[in-house]
Amino acid sequence: MATIKIKQIGSPIRRPESQRQILIGLGLNKMHRVVERQDTPEVRGAIAKLPHMVKVID
Repeated sequence: MATIKIKQIGSPIRRPESQRQILIGLGLNKMHRVVERQDTPEVRGAIAKLPHMVKVID
């Protein structure tokens, strides 16, 4: 299955707890971290909920 790289570009400070939990679920917690995840609908949905905090890298 294909993978995608996700980079955290926003800080979780002063964000709702639900958004922090989504970041943790993606494996992110500090600025400018990059993780590689499988390209599934669940991961794409999590990214869609945080467009201001994460970025998909080619």
